[in-house]
Amino acid sequence: MALKKSELYSSLWQSCDVLRGGMDASQYKDYVLVILFIKYISDKYAGQPFAPITIPEGASFRDLVALKGNPHIGELINKQIIAPLENANQLSDFPDFNDSGKLGSGKDMVDRLTDLIAVFENPAMDFSSNRAEGDDLLGDAYEYLMRHFATESGKSKGQFYTPSEVSRILALLIGINKANTTAATTAYDPTCGSGSLLLKVAAAAPTKITIYGQEMDSATVSLARMNMILHDNAEAEIKQGNTLADPKFKVGDRLQTFNYVVANQPFSVKRWSHGFDPLNDLYNRFVHGVPPDKQGDYAFLLHIIASLNSTGQGACILPHGVLFRGNAEAVIRKNLVQRGYIKGIIGLPANLFYGTGIPACIMVLDKAEAATRQGIFMVDASKGFMKDGNKNRLREQDIHKIVDVFTRQLEIPKYSRLVPLDEIADPKNDYNLNLPRYIDSTEAEDIQDIDGHLRGGIPDRDIDALLDYWRVMPTVRAMAFQPLRAGYSSLRIPASELKSAILGQPEFTAFNEQVVEIFTAWTQRTRPELDSFTKSGHPKALIASISEDLLTAFRSAPLLDAYDVYQHLMDFWAATMQDDCYLIAADGWIATPARIIEKDKKGREKDKGWACDLVPKPLLVARYFAKEQSSLDAKQAELEAASAAIAELEEEHGGEEGFLGSLDKIAKAEVNARLKEIKSEKDAKDEASVLQQWLKLNAEESELKKAIRDADAALDQLAYEKYPKLTEDEIRTLVIEDKWLATLTTAIQGELDRVSQTLTGRIRILAERYATPLPNLTDEVAALAAKVDGHLKKMGAAL
Repeated sequence: MALKKSELYSSLWQSCDVLRGGMDASQYKDYVLVILFIKYISDKYAGQPFAPITIPEGASFRDLVALKGNPHIGELINKQIIAPLENANQLSDFPDFNDSGKLGSGKDMVDRLTDLIAVFENPAMDFSSNRAEGDDLLGDAYEYLMRHFATESGKSKGQFYTPSEVSRILALLIGINKANTTAATTAYDPTCGSGSLLLKVAAAAPTKITIYGQEMDSATVSLARMNMILHDNAEAEIKQGNTLADPKFKVGDRLQTFNYVVANQPFSVKRWSHGFDPLNDLYNRFVHGVPPDKQGDYAFLLHIIASLNSTGQGACILPHGVLFRGNAEAVIRKNLVQRGYIKGIIGLPANLFYGTGIPACIMVLDKAEAATRQGIFMVDASKGFMKDGNKNRLREQDIHKIVDVFTRQLEIPKYSRLVPLDEIADPKNDYNLNLPRYIDSTEAEDIQDIDGHLRGGIPDRDIDALLDYWRVMPTVRAMAFQPLRAGYSSLRIPASELKSAILGQPEFTAFNEQVVEIFTAWTQRTRPELDSFTKSGHPKALIASISEDLLTAFRSAPLLDAYDVYQHLMDFWAATMQDDCYLIAADGWIATPARIIEKDKKGREKDKGWACDLVPKPLLVARYFAKEQSSLDAKQAELEAASAAIAELEEEHGGEEGFLGSLDKIAKAEVNARLKEIKSEKDAKDEASVLQQWLKLNAEESELKKAIRDADAALDQLAYEKYPKLTEDEIRTLVIEDKWLATLTTAIQGELDRVSQTLTGRIRILAERYATPLPNLTDEVAALAAKVDGHLKKMGAAL
């Protein structure tokens, strides 16, 4: 059986536990990733004559395994594995596997490194058939580890990694996915970190491109080079050095220029000019102005612009300060706007990045159309995110919406607009690019109407605000409201009856049917594509195709957000469907139950039953053994009733004075002993009756429990024996119809329910808000006060 993608990730993360006690996450990541790297290249390239990376004799993962338990394991890894790999492939700065300060000394080091190597010996972690073209399982696993390491490394040490969601956005915003790329197409990142952003650009390109990157930290350069190899980009040029003081990519005495440049540079570097004189820069990067001494953001931006060729496209991540800070930065910003280099600005949510919690933006650069640019396209995407631990994270729908809106130049109120250059140049703005100046993304205030509170009635303007609903269901408004006076209405029906009344309207039924038709049409188009997904298929290509079709289909659905529907599919993909597809891609449409064997603290194995990931037992039972399951459910209901009766009896006759309360423990043995004890007592008939009733219910409960255990075991055996008899077509039906499409159908129904709940909820709020006018409230208060005074007088209180 293939290893599920999620299980691969968790297994790799478990390897970190081996080292966690000894060092900071920013340090132990290097050891884990190096072992992963050695395992991968050994599986994929060992013995290949023209492989992009050389594995010297005696330096493979198999040789690493042979060192397990050796008292000199750390020293031998350095000498026999790491050094030969570094020398043969021009790699450097691998961690020291003989560092007693980090790994412990003596037996502690031996055990720790032995356990770490053992994690990667799992037979399921065979990467020899890993597909790099679009579905590289290991590359994704590496990405997963990098994100987790960045999360644990904290604010000061997480800058080696750009969140993959942001990297994907940058890669798509520069348009490389639609470009006519060749091997001569170049992409460059002047502050490449571990290379994740560059790799997202390469992955988005239609064909193989040439990658260049520079990074100042030598250890991170090593991570980047490994990352390139793991993602089948071994030819990428990654160089170490200070990009501003010592740029490594030059043609003669000039900067090399590129088709695409992307960057997530360090924010607001204070000593950015160390090592060179910006006023006499050898590469003329500061012709538009010299940034302040203690704010290096524009220094990197100007380097990026200088590194773009005459038709180059670029995108970089910057703090919001670059959009509005004054003095020298204002001069540079004005020059860049006037030259037309800035194509767009996208405001991102706060707390996305690992090196800082401040909100950032993406600046999109374009030299190709700079001369004719008439405006800057701005997007405020700061409110679209999900919480993920102590960080915020962009959802799939947030990524897709940003890219869609920007690439199609869609103007959406409170979200995006094309801002003309003359508006930016207007003296009231003076080239300030702060997004709130141009996009008001604040939520509309829910205004309290004074006249409505004084005289009653729901303001018509609040009802008009529900226009999107009335366009789809115009008669619902007439059904729900009636005129009260000019500008105000009242409910025609009680608020408690609203939802059922709305659901009963023909227009609401028609709306439901329209949405169901859209979804049904999508399933009819998608089912053949799902059926045709077979062994060696590409899961990423599959989800890209069907999700894009779903999003397109639901753009025409009224009252629903197509991106919300899209997110349901992407969530299900991440949670379940992705693993299913990777299993199918590895093994085909095979559903084989596997025994679950767990070890206790003493290492003894215990059979915990069985499970089938692709076709879980409930799906198989629901389709083939519904009658048996129904019978089991009926017995379970009987058991719950018997248990409830026992609980009721114990509550009624428990306590200190109850017949059951005198027992040390309410159990069969104690009850029988008490019955025997009072057998000859004539005045104990009532107590004996209660005790006998408890015994009867207890016997019924015990019988039902045994019957349920037997029935469950029999059903379990029936299901287990059914799996080998399933045909491939039956497995497809179980997975596609009963698992995948059924889950999505439930999600669509949930969206429909949300529409009715949102509408009825808003109407109820308005109705309750203005239900009792102020004069009525005053009268009620006066009446209640009079009652209180009356009661106080009767009690003799002096008022």
